[in-house]
Amino acid sequence: MKILFVEDDRIIASGLCYYLEQEGYDVTHCLNAESARNAISQDEFDLALLDLSLPDGSGYEICTLIKEKKDIPVIFLTAIDDEVNVVMGLDMGADDYITKPFRVRELLSRIKTVMRRYGKTDPSKSISEFCGLKIDPARAKVYKNGEEIILTSLEYRLLLIFANNPGKVLSRNQILENLWDFAGDFVNDNTLTVYIKRLREKIEDDPQSPRIIKTIRGIGYMGGS
Repeated sequence: MKILFVEDDRIIASGLCYYLEQEGYDVTHCLNAESARNAISQDEFDLALLDLSLPDGSGYEICTLIKEKKDIPVIFLTAIDDEVNVVMGLDMGADDYITKPFRVRELLSRIKTVMRRYGKTDPSKSISEFCGLKIDPARAKVYKNGEEIILTSLEYRLLLIFANNPGKVLSRNQILENLWDFAGDFVNDNTLTVYIKRLREKIEDDPQSPRIIKTIRGIGYMGGS
């Protein structure tokens, strides 16, 4: 599923783009209204995330352009001070808004809700397989030998990182950056080791000799391919 993401804050945009892509979304990021207009004229999107305040325009303008071309879901990203202005955006056809700072999980939930409203599906609706595990992204469930494995939200997100990068060596910093949450839920280097251990105990046949999540000494970890 293709998302148009218009946000002029590079730090917020970088983190959110990375997280959305890990969830299976194809993200086109624009820093301003001009680049957003160009993207809209050249490509088709399934959903738009629009910052209300842009250096050379506003999310209202981009919303209007999008709706004139194709009726897709639009979610506004707004600062608390802008919240009173969101009514105007909703009247223009926007479907929802979320106030900064926000949790990534909350945004993902909003995306799924508006997509269902439009009769559209998630980017990874089908069940995928990873090292003998079956992952159902639509319901955030994991199965092994036909039995559901109960994972915490963070353990599930950690597993997705490896499932989305099979056979790729990931540094500890790369993993930590992907687990970072806009609300401040941050897994540090010490607790990452603990979460890896807990996840292995749930998914590995032999946690002492793991084949799904392998340790690459001095670098980080690698998910089996």
